[in-house]
Amino acid sequence: MWETLKYKFEKYPARMDVASKMVELGLRIDEDHKIYCDDLKISDMALAKVAGVERKAIRSTVEFILKDKELSTIFKNILPAGTLLKNIAKNLGLGAIEIETSNENIGILAFASKLISKEKISIRQAYASDTALEEAPTLTIITEKPIPSNLINEFLKIKGVTRVSIY
Repeated sequence: MWETLKYKFEKYPARMDVASKMVELGLRIDEDHKIYCDDLKISDMALAKVAGVERKAIRSTVEFILKDKELSTIFKNILPAGTLLKNIAKNLGLGAIEIETSNENIGILAFASKLISKEKISIRQAYASDTALEEAPTLTIITEKPIPSNLINEFLKIKGVTRVSIY
């Protein structure tokens, strides 16, 4: 998808900033030419502020997207991912592990979940940042209970893992 966006917006850096922020936040465009997070309408001014562009760039991006069949199909169907429990896991009595990876990150989720399951701990959430957007992509796993700190070395043995933090 990112290659498509880069190609379509290569002459329009502000529009690319808007489109990237929309994907990052799970924002969609509806038939009424408005931007939504699920059913919540997002103002052009609010999106412009977080995307670091002028407000008119929001309208031109929306119109550009809706005129392009491929982009329109993508942006009309984006859904927000929901609440990431990372920052409140401790307050809820849950565990959290953040695994920073290199670009060689195939199978990290599988190996990490295997280590966690050996401890008889259930996974509540798993969230991976997009490798195309992040220089140091991370995998965040929220568990039913805290992960024992002695597992840090086991996680670090996984190919492609560069850093591990347990909260």
